[in-house]
Amino acid sequence: MNDAASKSGTQDIVVEEVFPHAPETIWKVLTTGELIGRWLLMAPTGFEPETGKRFTFQTTPAGGWDGIIHCQVLEVMPNERLAYAWKGGHEGNVGYGSRLDTVVTWTLSRVENGTRVRLVHSGFVLPTNDTAFKNMSEGWKKVVKSVGAIADGLDD
Repeated sequence: MNDAASKSGTQDIVVEEVFPHAPETIWKVLTTGELIGRWLLMAPTGFEPETGKRFTFQTTPAGGWDGIIHCQVLEVMPNERLAYAWKGGHEGNVGYGSRLDTVVTWTLSRVENGTRVRLVHSGFVLPTNDTAFKNMSEGWKKVVKSVGAIADGLDD
């Protein structure tokens, strides 16, 4: 079986931007609870950039889902890489609030004029997660731009 066949039925969201800030500045925006709340429009509860740390986000409930997104930090390489599990939803929901078991990975690379930020939100199972994939594909584009805007404010 080739790689494409083994991954059939899953989809990833990939967003990439270059910002005129040092990786350290972007890292601060990605790993400070109050700042996360500003760019994600959901404040994390219990977040620390430590491998194994569990934390949650609260969003709009739907059907059998209480709206809690359960996360766990999977990887921390300061100023370079942050990955966390992103799980939520309910088996009984169709569309918004369907079961979601994904991973969010932020990768920072120093470039000549700043930092390349690459976000990969992986593991959307299609067609079950079609609604989440569509909504979050648009949402993450806005979120990544917000990360840059918040970093702009830190440089002042």
